[in-house]
Amino acid sequence: MAQTFVELADTLVLGFDTIDFLHTLTERCVELLHVDAAGILLADQHGVLNLVAASTEKARLLELFQLQEDEGPCLDCFDTGEPVGCDDLGAAAQRWPRFALAARAQGFAAVDAVPMRLRDQVIGALNLFRTSPGPPSEDVAVLAQSFANVAAIGILHVRALWQSEMIAEQVQTALDSGVTIQQAKGILTVRLQIDLADALSLLRTHARNSNQLLSDVARQVIDGRRTSST
Repeated sequence: MAQTFVELADTLVLGFDTIDFLHTLTERCVELLHVDAAGILLADQHGVLNLVAASTEKARLLELFQLQEDEGPCLDCFDTGEPVGCDDLGAAAQRWPRFALAARAQGFAAVDAVPMRLRDQVIGALNLFRTSPGPPSEDVAVLAQSFANVAAIGILHVRALWQSEMIAEQVQTALDSGVTIQQAKGILTVRLQIDLADALSLLRTHARNSNQLLSDVARQVIDGRRTSST
């Protein structure tokens, strides 16, 4: 737990890898909050939500489905700035008819979304998925919001160090990096005959070992500068 907050505090220095940081946040949520998957939607400079990180491929697809259908807990959470949850998606047909059906098809039975916010400024939402119905414990709910708050504070702190144009560019770069990383993952799955999760792990390990940004390593894969030794 303490190590996770230390990792989140690393955003308070310039030059941190935003996209890798957000992937780390989803992983720590799964490890510490007794959930089965997590995803993060982050708003761009126009206030439009984009998928930036997910702990599993199923979560990634479900987050994209929310954006495509404009329906789901993460969108409601971002719009209201308040936590949104459903303890049993089997009973959510009226609330989110398309999302509930898609989530259950992916094996999820319950979901919670918490805002990434600092006071009145909401920059995104953290989605937590569970395969068993039922409410989260009060401690888990509080901790999830704490993770989201600290992450939001860190991101906003770094943004505040730059001029407004540079802030928008940094956020857009993080969002664009997500697309680049997905392309690189696809290339590695074909090239190395591995699954998408292993491909992402390979990219992140190489980025850390070579002291490069995750997005830069992904571009190298796309450009063909990295092979099976990546």
